Amino acid sequence: MAGSEGRRAPLWARLSVAVGALLLIPAGGTVAAAEVVPAGGVIPGADVPAGAHAAPREDTREPLNFLLVGIDPRGAHTKPLADTIVVAHVPSNREDVFLFSLPRDLVVRIPAFKPSGTAAVRTKINAAMALGSRQPNGRYNPRQGLYLLARAVGNVTGIRWFDAAAIVNFGGFEKVVDTMGGVKVRVDQEVKSEHLRPDGRPRNRTAECRLRHACLRPYTGPQKVYPRSAAPVRFRGWEALDYVRQRYGLPRSDYDRQRHQRQFLKAMAKRVIDRDVAAIVRSAGDSLTFVDGGNTLATWLTVARRLDVRGMTSIDLPGTALFEGGVYRGERFLPGANAFLKAVAEDRVASFLVDHPKAVKIDQ
Repeated sequence: MAGSEGRRAPLWARLSVAVGALLLIPAGGTVAAAEVVPAGGVIPGADVPAGAHAAPREDTREPLNFLLVGIDPRGAHTKPLADTIVVAHVPSNREDVFLFSLPRDLVVRIPAFKPSGTAAVRTKINAAMALGSRQPNGRYNPRQGLYLLARAVGNVTGIRWFDAAAIVNFGGFEKVVDTMGGVKVRVDQEVKSEHLRPDGRPRNRTAECRLRHACLRPYTGPQKVYPRSAAPVRFRGWEALDYVRQRYGLPRSDYDRQRHQRQFLKAMAKRVIDRDVAAIVRSAGDSLTFVDGGNTLATWLTVARRLDVRGMTSIDLPGTALFEGGVYRGERFLPGANAFLKAVAEDRVASFLVDHPKAVKIDQ
């Protein structure tokens, strides 16, 4: 990898750093870990041995794929769920970056996983992280769970290898956004906060939910509102975190939330390349960790200054509720989404979008 100022970094590295910038936001958090993981083949155990990472692909005609996973940090004794799953796909011609999300409630078959001792099961895809994270001592290791989730995502998408992946959590996100001076995003529909009051303080819990933690919607009282706006709105840190978490009250629920996350993802990536990347990293503190095949963080920062991620295309994959025997089981993709994923696996996304303009929707 290029380490000097006078030499341009390899293309794979520049694209990987672009994704690194994106990792700051998918679930409303900062980078917790990045790991090179295969979607299929041999998965290492709980402790990834030295040299287990894939070799960097500097000169390749194959597409690049990155897996971005958002979790709500709950401690080593609580199973982590993949609340946000985003794939960044870079075609072999290296002319585009396509972002798309998998619903966290997408019903899939999760493979058996030897490191955690879990059997194959058909359930919501966000459970793959929890199942794969299990350890014999009763604790959970999200880094281990990432491997099983990568397999599950690979089975759905047809992607056989992820060049890099990352787990993202909520910690430190507000500081990162504020270090950037805020981030501007166009609000495409009115969004009401389920969690916060207009001044950012937590909303009160209803009387019946004050002593219960299993209430579906336990809050009451005034809500922070993000009005629809044709012009980009500057979000402060706490507002940004709150905004990308909302799904209640939105016409398409989690699908609308996924779109807002991708929109913020793009806006934040553009903002990152215009700011002092080192300062952003410092603001994230210990919650920002790259594991990227042996490259140093200093090298990544040098490369980050040469990025241009303004050409990203965000794709909204159509899905709907899955009912079996009259019972809601989760979500399923519609035919347009499956056709798009086939195009991803076959490295023909751009031509697919031209030939099938109504199969999926391009985010504005």
